[in-house]
Amino acid sequence: MNDASLPTLYSFRRCPYAMRARLSLSVSKQHCKLREIVLRDKPAEMVQISPKATVPVLQLNDGTVIGESLDIMRWALSQNDPVGWLSPENGSLDDIFALIAECDGPFKHNLDRYKYANRYDESTDPVVHRTDGMEFLTKLDARLAETENLFGDRPSLADYAIFPFVRQFANTDREWFDAAPLPHLQRWLQAYLESDIFTGVMKKWPVWKNGDEEPVFPPA
Repeated sequence: MNDASLPTLYSFRRCPYAMRARLSLSVSKQHCKLREIVLRDKPAEMVQISPKATVPVLQLNDGTVIGESLDIMRWALSQNDPVGWLSPENGSLDDIFALIAECDGPFKHNLDRYKYANRYDESTDPVVHRTDGMEFLTKLDARLAETENLFGDRPSLADYAIFPFVRQFANTDREWFDAAPLPHLQRWLQAYLESDIFTGVMKKWPVWKNGDEEPVFPPA
């Protein structure tokens, strides 16, 4: 493999958006040079190509920069979609992106204020936002009562795009989440946490700085 011709991925292991990107690159076997960063000390090389300075960022070898997680997922799967993430058993891609938009919009709004209430004003009540976030989780649980995954028994893009954010919500207070009336969602979440693809993309990598070796991801 000619590393010089590979795209470059800036990632942060625990970021759910970066998890999305790594999951799609892994399943599609789109190899890249991995630059693991820390958010408090973002490399100038990343900020220069993507001034918004958030991960993930994928720079293709022609210089094209893809700076949104869903765009990286779509790019990777457009190259190779071996297990049909873009071909759901039930519903359409438009349905998938509508559900992801609910996750990235109202649910993420409540997740941030539940998990990081101290970053907002004093009137922010994490319990209120946890309750509001439950509306989306209850909707997912109802879907999962009918099928193993969100758009059928086979996983789709929706499962892998939404799962990292459900994981983050659950981990904010795992005892509370495990006791919540979400049996189908809890089963689904645990299956993804234990999946080979997730454990594979959660390997710890050393933080990159200019001049360091860039590991190939996913490992060849």
